[in-house]
Amino acid sequence: MDINSARFLSIEQLQDQYLPQSEKPSKEKPEGRSFREILDERTAEESVKFSKHAASRLRTRDISLTEEQMGRLSEGARKAEAKGIRESLVLVDEMAFIVNVPSGTVVTALEKEEANEKIFTNIDGAVIA
Repeated sequence: MDINSARFLSIEQLQDQYLPQSEKPSKEKPEGRSFREILDERTAEESVKFSKHAASRLRTRDISLTEEQMGRLSEGARKAEAKGIRESLVLVDEMAFIVNVPSGTVVTALEKEEANEKIFTNIDGAVIA
């Protein structure tokens, strides 16, 4: 038999022949949320975490963040990441946070009164959140 006289089956014919009905791939769009919706939700849930040093500084200085301020801090870290910043100063109201952006970790925190020198070293960007 030469190639011109050979009969080839389509993919659909092969699926019908070799796959039971329940194993056939569905051409319908699956119900539920889209990848974008899941990603947006996951990103909204992500929040920065605090190193032991930063957590200790918050406790000893009696600094507390509202939910809204935490959201702004997290959003500031996300904006820094989008710009390629690795170590960012994120300013939220009267507080300053140094954030290691790749790990999403606040490494130190201070209030405005503590920043007398107004010099921040070892950062490569700043975000006002």
